[in-house]
Amino acid sequence: MKRRSLVIFSCLLLGGALPLFSQNQKIGYIDSELIMDQIPEYSGVEQTLDLLSESWREEIREMDSEIERLQEEYATREVLYTETMRQEHMAEIDSMREARDRFANEIFGPEGDYFLRQRELLEPIQQQIYEAVSRVADREDFDFILDRAGDVKLIFARPEWNLNQQVLVELGIQVDGLGN
Repeated sequence: MKRRSLVIFSCLLLGGALPLFSQNQKIGYIDSELIMDQIPEYSGVEQTLDLLSESWREEIREMDSEIERLQEEYATREVLYTETMRQEHMAEIDSMREARDRFANEIFGPEGDYFLRQRELLEPIQQQIYEAVSRVADREDFDFILDRAGDVKLIFARPEWNLNQQVLVELGIQVDGLGN
């Protein structure tokens, strides 16, 4: 008897909850890269990062040139060196390579200065976009907003669910004829 009551109760509970699960959900999408390109501050951030990156790359090129110079010097004088001198010169070249690799990793590695600076500069812009998307989603009653930029692969989307224009307007940026 208890088992039958439990089964009946479960069926009633599921039957009552089923309409909740089958409700239509409203899903929209944006292209955050397209939106960022329209924000005036973003071009300044890109320029700053390009300048930083180029100066660091120049330092790496200088280190590479010095390593190459030492290798050429070693190759031309190798026959004149004693075994100890050869080992010393090779150790010096290896040490410079390690220093260059360490520097490159400190700058461009996953937790390097470039990515820390990028995160620092882009975070305020990304926060603005997030807040604008949230306001649009709340106002227009969206359940989910996808970003088709980056790793998310959006195979098909109806243009009517593209929220780029609304997010830009929410950010105070007016762009006519913005593509999807």
